[in-house]
Amino acid sequence: MNKKERINLIRELESELAYGRFIHTLDVASTAASLAMCYGADIDKAETAGLLHDCAKCMNLSKMIKICDKAGLEISDYERNSGSLLHSKAGAVLAQTKYGVRDEDILNAIRFHTTGRPGMSLLEKIVFVADYMEPGRDSAPDLPQVRKLAFESIDDCVLQILKDTLKYLGTTGADVDPMTQKTYDYYRRCDEERKFYE
Repeated sequence: MNKKERINLIRELESELAYGRFIHTLDVASTAASLAMCYGADIDKAETAGLLHDCAKCMNLSKMIKICDKAGLEISDYERNSGSLLHSKAGAVLAQTKYGVRDEDILNAIRFHTTGRPGMSLLEKIVFVADYMEPGRDSAPDLPQVRKLAFESIDDCVLQILKDTLKYLGTTGADVDPMTQKTYDYYRRCDEERKFYE
């Protein structure tokens, strides 16, 4: 994305998102770009995915469902009842159809930034982490530890975020999306295997 395209995208998002959501979007994009620099990932892709990760967040749930249905995406019962979950899938569709993104890695980073998924690419991990710990976030547990870990070991940071998320959801009595649990189980096993061979 060249400078003019970047400016135009930011202006369009500013006009479409609630102001607080727009500021969060800028913070995620900046944090994702910083993490990309740290880990040698594509900075432009990280920033683009960060800018578009919540592009569907301010839509109502019924519109998200229509967007996903039209794209032929499978929607779980959990997603069908939660805009907080479904906006990721709807956002990936919008990124492709409205904003012209063709890069599968960027689209997957948007699609899985809420729950994660087993076997995430580096870019997916970067956006997942950036969304959780951008500077405007202040209520998640262990944020200072997470922010430090993010620039030391992206895999350890992903695991910590998943662990903290499941712990938090357990205290609220909220339903846990099966993909979040599956992602945690996958990265916990990877961590155990890595430690076994060290």
